[in-house]
Amino acid sequence: MSQIIIAVVITAVIVAFLSWNLAIEHRKKDYESKIGSAEVKSREIIEEALKTAETKKREAMLEAKEEALRTKNELERETKERRAELQHYENRVLSKEENLDKKQTLLEKREQTLQQKEESIAARSREVDSLYDRGMEELERIAGLSVEQAKEFLLRSVEDDVKHDKARLIRDLENSAKEEADKKAKEYVVSAIQRCAADSVAESTVSVVQLPSDEMKGRIIGREGRNIRTLEQLTGVELIVDDTPEAVVLSGFDPVRREIAKVALEKLINDGRIHPARIEEMVEKAQREVDTRMREAGEAAVLEVGVHSIHPELVKLLGRMRYRTSYGQNALRHSIEVAELSGILAAEVGVDVRMAKRAGLLHDIGKAVDHEIEGSHVQLGVELCRKYKENQIVINTVESHHGDVEPESLIACIVQAADTISAARPGARRETIETYTNRLAQLEEITNSFEGVEKSFAVQAGREVRIMVVPEKVTDDDMVILAHNVAKRIEQEMQYPGQIRVNVIRESRIQDVAK
Repeated sequence: MSQIIIAVVITAVIVAFLSWNLAIEHRKKDYESKIGSAEVKSREIIEEALKTAETKKREAMLEAKEEALRTKNELERETKERRAELQHYENRVLSKEENLDKKQTLLEKREQTLQQKEESIAARSREVDSLYDRGMEELERIAGLSVEQAKEFLLRSVEDDVKHDKARLIRDLENSAKEEADKKAKEYVVSAIQRCAADSVAESTVSVVQLPSDEMKGRIIGREGRNIRTLEQLTGVELIVDDTPEAVVLSGFDPVRREIAKVALEKLINDGRIHPARIEEMVEKAQREVDTRMREAGEAAVLEVGVHSIHPELVKLLGRMRYRTSYGQNALRHSIEVAELSGILAAEVGVDVRMAKRAGLLHDIGKAVDHEIEGSHVQLGVELCRKYKENQIVINTVESHHGDVEPESLIACIVQAADTISAARPGARRETIETYTNRLAQLEEITNSFEGVEKSFAVQAGREVRIMVVPEKVTDDDMVILAHNVAKRIEQEMQYPGQIRVNVIRESRIQDVAK
């Protein structure tokens, strides 16, 4: 039985193997047939592609030939146009060459003609020079003068004529301008002075404090002088306790400190308790009181003049000027007076009245600090006005009111005039003997430095100078020019209130003796 099964299995295996081989042979034949048909199709596709490529090639070659032909035609056309254009330019150049040749020929002919004329002119010139020399020799023989002598004589006569005309013109212009200016100025100034009433004041650098009795002097001095030393040290003012009955003198160049010392001393006298601690307390109170007074004085001045929107620091500085004097004139009253005069004059000439008053009120603001800061009151005033953003007109007015710079506006000129009116009126200011004599000496020194001046005299308290000249050196026409030059020199080198009149005197004396 097992053998039968094995035989059946073997038979089945053989049959399966044979079946598998047959299937493989059948698939191989199918694959070979498919491969053959694919090769045929590929050959057909390649042949068709070759035919298409050949067709495209022929079409591309035809298009290239057509493009080359087109390009060739365009190049030939452009070449023809360029040749025609070059031919045209060539014809023009030839034409211009012909014209240039003709012009060159004409120029050569003209050059020859000009050369002939130049030779003729040179001959004429030599002939004229010869005639001129003979004429000059004849003129010199007739006149009896050489050429140089004649030139010198003519120059001298022309110079004399010009000097005479110049002197006469200066005299006529000055007279005309003075007449017109004097007339207008007198009207304006008289009107301004009549409408501005001011007190005549004179202040000094000392203050006097009245005492209830002479016994108070000892209490002020204190034991071993400690009270007076404390007061002097705190205020910076010197106390003079002398034989003056019932009075103590305070001396100091700073008016604000002198006022503080005066107020403190008056408070101490009224209080009766005088010792270092009390002195220190009263000086502090006096300091606050004087500061309040200065601020109130500045506000009152601004209100009196009618000027608004001034910086509070400038208002305080204006109040500080209440204790400042110049040649004995109170600086704050002077500034208020200048502001009023400036407003009146500005209304007369038709400019901004408020700006004129503002500039007049602030023109001397530098005097409030010139005791403490180095520099002139003009420079300090300009710096203060710039610091507190004042108008440029006000700044220029402050800078130019003493002639340091040129005024840039009519308001600056008005303030100059108002400042002079306020300072020069009788009783407004007073000077020390030393300043007065120095000014007279400087005035005479300036006038004596001019050529032809024999001697000069300053008269009328320095408001007039009389100049005696040498008659042989200075003519009548020279006198006009000399007076003008002296006045200009005085204006440039001196500072003075009002004006100075210059009188030039020329005297000729002829003497003879009867025998």
